[in-house]
Amino acid sequence: MFELLRKHMKIMQLVLFLLIVPSFVLFGLQGYDRLGEKGEAVAKVMPTLDSRLLDSPEARYGTLERMVRDRVMQAAVAKSHLVVGDQRVARELQNNEQLAGLRGPDGKLDIERYRQILAARGMTPEMFENQVRADLAVRQVVSGVAQSGFTPPAQANVALSSYFEKREVQVARFPTQEYRAKVEPTEAELQAYYKDHPAMFQAPEQATIEYVVLDLSAAQKGVAINEADLKTYYEQNASRIGGQEERRASHILVEVPKGAAADAKQKAREKAEELLAQVKKAPDSFAEVAKKNSQDAGSAAQGGDLDWFRVGTLAAKPLEDAAFALKNKGDISGLVESEFGFHIVRLTDLKSQQQRSFEEMKPELEAQMRKEQAQKKYAEAAEAFSNGVYEQSDSLKPVADKLKLEIRTAQAVGRTPQPGATGPLANPKFLQALFSADALERKRNTEAVEFGPNQMVSGRIVQYQPARTRPYEEVKAQVRDQVVNAKAAELARKDGMEKLAAWKANPASAALPGAESITRMDKGRQPAEVVEAALRADPGQLPALVGVDLGLNGYAVVKVNRVLPREAPAAAQAQQEQQQYTRAWTAAEAQAYYELLKDRFDVQVLVAKPKEAATQ
Repeated sequence: MFELLRKHMKIMQLVLFLLIVPSFVLFGLQGYDRLGEKGEAVAKVMPTLDSRLLDSPEARYGTLERMVRDRVMQAAVAKSHLVVGDQRVARELQNNEQLAGLRGPDGKLDIERYRQILAARGMTPEMFENQVRADLAVRQVVSGVAQSGFTPPAQANVALSSYFEKREVQVARFPTQEYRAKVEPTEAELQAYYKDHPAMFQAPEQATIEYVVLDLSAAQKGVAINEADLKTYYEQNASRIGGQEERRASHILVEVPKGAAADAKQKAREKAEELLAQVKKAPDSFAEVAKKNSQDAGSAAQGGDLDWFRVGTLAAKPLEDAAFALKNKGDISGLVESEFGFHIVRLTDLKSQQQRSFEEMKPELEAQMRKEQAQKKYAEAAEAFSNGVYEQSDSLKPVADKLKLEIRTAQAVGRTPQPGATGPLANPKFLQALFSADALERKRNTEAVEFGPNQMVSGRIVQYQPARTRPYEEVKAQVRDQVVNAKAAELARKDGMEKLAAWKANPASAALPGAESITRMDKGRQPAEVVEAALRADPGQLPALVGVDLGLNGYAVVKVNRVLPREAPAAAQAQQEQQQYTRAWTAAEAQAYYELLKDRFDVQVLVAKPKEAATQ
């Protein structure tokens, strides 16, 4: 089975995509768990994700398949007359963790707040509850299959033993590199190869561009600081930035994972209360208790020590507030709840700094004031920058003159960042804007693109060179290398196949290196093709010689000596493997059931499925 999964990875990825993604859309109530948030995010895109990937034939076909799945499941609900009663819906809502935040101490739901949150999402309570009811009905369609997945241990062991099987092999390699010196291609062969493989010798499209950058350093150039302003700033901020009290504290954390159920949170609280009672009774044991029980990996080994800190420097503000609320060294707080869980805090030391004079603080104050004024000036300039590059889109000079910015140039710019590129030239969004139809065909300024915090850029194409096939003379050395490599691989393959035939005819003559063991999990020094060929050899016909074509890497002859039985795994590992196998088997059964439903409802997809990209 694992052989099948590995060889058809693309298919299995699609299966998982169809099974898992719709489960969040159709089956899960996680979408409703965000009711407590201020707004609803409809999409999140990673900064490094090329948005064009979402506009590919594969992505569009995947969306179509999910829509088909939705309709099939809805049809199955109607056909089977599946009904979800009010009590089942109420129980589902009762168990919703985020709705728990809308309940008062008496357990009653704050109906007004509930209505307000739903209204912000364009829903009424009736609409929301009907949606939950519909999702529960859809869940019933495959729940019988999904919840009844079972694989006998004997069946699982056969598949698992096959997957983890180890074999002893001897491998003779015929690497392409060793045959290159024997190849001397003719000029005609080189030119024929160049003519037959134009895509291999393409020069990508590239452009010469000019661009302007607005950032804090540019905004800071026009900032002037005078002595009077500095003194006023000192009087207003000196206590905040120059004379803060520092404290040192230790803490014990009993972690509560985000989204944990109410009973899990209560258990964490009870554990924290036990530890609090323990350290209150014996304060000097705090460090030892922290080492053994704190779940803060960063401080537990140091007895919970957080080192010296000032106001505003700790990640958990409730923890910081508790530390500064303690009066004397050695004092221990009560339970402190934060986003990380429950803390117990002990103040271990404290010190106050003497207020520094204006002259002592002048360099720091000037730098801070310059930074703050630059931030303000940048915010003002950003609007002028965005408007300027749009309103006078045939040149960057007007906005550069107005804001006193430098017009920079760059050559050989492509649609993707070049190796070593920095700043806006390393930003995919800016490069995408440069090669948009408006900028490329009409030579207009790009929109103002934010490529970092307080950093904006706009550019325009000055000169454009489309993709082209490079002249033969320019790539002749590359052509020769490709031809030599291909012919050397042929020689390696021929030599390897001749050796294989000779060694099969006379096994005693086989010149093979020492034996080694390989598995799917541990391939050793061997390429994947060698491992797969060795594991496919009929165990009833060992020892056996097999040939393996390694493509441009040459050839290999593999002698498979024997099967090495797998060492029995530990009980915990064996149980985990059994569970993983059962989940995989259940997922396959659920997919098979879905395919049955598609046949039952005569589903027809009238567009062709995109061809899979060739794998390496």
